[in-house]
Amino acid sequence: MATPSATASAYGARDHARAQEGGEVEAMPTVPASDWPTPPAGVAAEDVVWAETVAGGGYTHKVLARGTELRLTDVTGDACAHLLLHAAGRPWDRLNVADTVKVLWNAYLGEGHLLLSDQGRVLASVVEDTSGRHDALTGTSTLVRNTARYGDGAPQSASPAGRELFKLAALKNGLTPRDLPPSVSFFQGVRIADDGTTRFTGSAGPGTTVTLRAEQDVTVLVANVPHPLDPRPEYTCGPLQVLACRARPTAPVDALWNATPETRRAFLNTVDHLTARGLA
Repeated sequence: MATPSATASAYGARDHARAQEGGEVEAMPTVPASDWPTPPAGVAAEDVVWAETVAGGGYTHKVLARGTELRLTDVTGDACAHLLLHAAGRPWDRLNVADTVKVLWNAYLGEGHLLLSDQGRVLASVVEDTSGRHDALTGTSTLVRNTARYGDGAPQSASPAGRELFKLAALKNGLTPRDLPPSVSFFQGVRIADDGTTRFTGSAGPGTTVTLRAEQDVTVLVANVPHPLDPRPEYTCGPLQVLACRARPTAPVDALWNATPETRRAFLNTVDHLTARGLA
C-alpha cells in the first residue's frame, strides 16, 4: 500500500497506479481472455472470449455472440451464480423463469434444459452440468432481506444483495431496474418437498461446472452471492470462475433440438426470428 506522501502529487499517484500493472489477485478478469492459462480441452486459446474469476459478493456481465459456450465453475463449493439473460439490444426479450419451468414441464434446471425468453425463444441451453444443484424458483437476495439478515445489503457493503449487484450490471449495459426479471441460480440447490415447502439442498462440492450455450446474441448478467435460503448465519460465498469460448449454436441435427416437442418449437421460434433479421 502506498504511503500518503507517495501519492500526494499527481505524478506520485500516476507512478503508483502504473506500478500496479501486471499484478494479480484471486478475483479478476483476464484481458485478453486468450491469455487464460488453461483453455478447455480441444479449445484454441484464441477462441476464449471471456475469462474471469468473480469473488463472492461480486458481479460481472458481458454480451456474448450466438453459439458462444459459457462455462461456470464453482471453485470451492460455496459459489452461487445468479444469472439473468437478455436478447442483446432487445431488453424486453429477456429470461422468463416461469416459462422456462412451465413450457418444459420441469422445475429443476440441468443438462438439456432451455432458458426461455418472454417470446418463447431460446436464450441459452444447458449443454453440460456436473453439479445438479440449481434453482429456478427462489430468485436472488434483496436489499431488505440482506439488511435484516446480515446488517447491510448495499453493493459496497460486506454483504451485497444480488438484486443490488444486478442493478449495477444492468446499468453498464443500458438497462434499468425495470428490465430485471426474476433470475435463476446455479450451484446451490433447492427442491420442493412433498408438503410443498422449499428445501435448500446446498452445493454438490468444489469444482463442479455448468456450461450454457448462447442460442442468440445475449447480454449476460451474473451476481455471485449467497442463496437467499442458505441457512449459514454468516455471509458465505466462494469464487466463481467464468469462461466463454467460441462455438456454434444448436442445430436441427443435434439431439437437443428434437429432445421434446417443446424444445423443438422453442428452437423453431428462435430461428424464425433470427432468419427474419438476417442473423441465421
